[in-house]
Amino acid sequence: MAKRQSEMVSLSRFMGSFVCGALSRFARDRRGNVSVIVVFSILPMLICVGGGLDVVRTYNVRVKMQADLDAALVAAVRELGTSDEAKIQTKVRQWFEAQTAANDGAYTLGAITIDKANQSISAKASGSVGTSLMSLINVDELPIDVRASVRGPSTSYLNVYIVVDNSPSMLLAATKAEQDRMQAKIGCAFACHTPEGTRTVDGITFSDNYTYSQAAGIRLRSDVAVDAATKVIDLIDVADKEHRAIKVGLYTVGDAAKQVLAPTFSTATARTKLKSKTDGMNGATASTATYFDKSLPQLQDFVGTAGDGKTADQPLKLVLFLTDGVQSQREWVSTNRWIGRQVAPLNPAWCAGMKTNKATLGVLYTEYLPMTWDWGYNATVGNSMAAADWNAVYGGVMRSGVRGSTTRQAYLPYALEDCSSSKDLFISAASPTAITTGLAKIFNTYLGTVRLTQ
Repeated sequence: MAKRQSEMVSLSRFMGSFVCGALSRFARDRRGNVSVIVVFSILPMLICVGGGLDVVRTYNVRVKMQADLDAALVAAVRELGTSDEAKIQTKVRQWFEAQTAANDGAYTLGAITIDKANQSISAKASGSVGTSLMSLINVDELPIDVRASVRGPSTSYLNVYIVVDNSPSMLLAATKAEQDRMQAKIGCAFACHTPEGTRTVDGITFSDNYTYSQAAGIRLRSDVAVDAATKVIDLIDVADKEHRAIKVGLYTVGDAAKQVLAPTFSTATARTKLKSKTDGMNGATASTATYFDKSLPQLQDFVGTAGDGKTADQPLKLVLFLTDGVQSQREWVSTNRWIGRQVAPLNPAWCAGMKTNKATLGVLYTEYLPMTWDWGYNATVGNSMAAADWNAVYGGVMRSGVRGSTTRQAYLPYALEDCSSSKDLFISAASPTAITTGLAKIFNTYLGTVRLTQ
């Protein structure tokens, strides 16, 4: 803004000198005529004043024009991750035209440049302002030309923390067909590691459900979670081609928070860790319980406090959290009310510390599917929030207007949306495709938060 004001002051001085100089010369050329001398001694002063007013009015229009162009780009930049270039250009034009309607078409939008790879949009606008007394010296209008560009945080230093829930509930078979197959073969849709007696299927004996799922080639939600994390890493490669601005770290939460990979510029290393059967990012090393009240504060310590992104040691911080949101352990799944009530949605207050530390928290809810035919589900997640006594057990405070008769399964999206930093950084997904693309959508939405660059 200071630069633009300086430019307008220089323009004002130039125009004042030009107008006054031209009229003074015009008056001197006619000194032989006394009556004209009087007229042209006063007229330059009048036109100088009028010229100054024209310049000020032009400056005001230019400021409004710049603000309208900035606003149009800010409104459109969020579409970078989800819309094609034609739609983004249309959005810029529609917003700009809506803002400039009050000016009766005094200026128009010119070329729009979109660079999706670098998360940026640039545009220019031009117009003119009609003059008053300056028209006496054949200056009928003053031209205006402004430019603007917006970018997402991919141009800043950024740490992305991919956090995957690796509790037993994430070992659910990924599709309805595979869930039915698991149920028919071993009597459970979850590929738990916990031994429940040997399982014999088609003459082959398995020590636990997970071993059977791997032998049968059944994909689990934990596998889909790895796919979702991989897709985010692919986007980081696009947004930061030279790997100088965006670091990625890998973490799990279950009975505790664990750092699988500290933030690094090496996306290749991150991919290797995701595929490893021993590093903890997939179903091969699932935890035995989910204690969000312990793991989320531990995760907060790993993430730390976010900076402004202007320097490498003060990066912005984005936490991408993939979870079904259920606080549980196997022993709590009981018809005994005082045990079963502990299986409940996480308390959003456990997420608050990261947000207080200025980290941005995006949440992908992998929908906990209703299993009304199962007694364990009906006694816990399928039971009501009132029966969970959520406030007394975990300090949770239900949303205003939501009844206590609401099942815990139905309340999960409320709790997880409240855990996120904003509604547009929360997605609920059930299918493998929706889960895989959901985390990437949240990442792109975050990159759509803007920073004016000129």
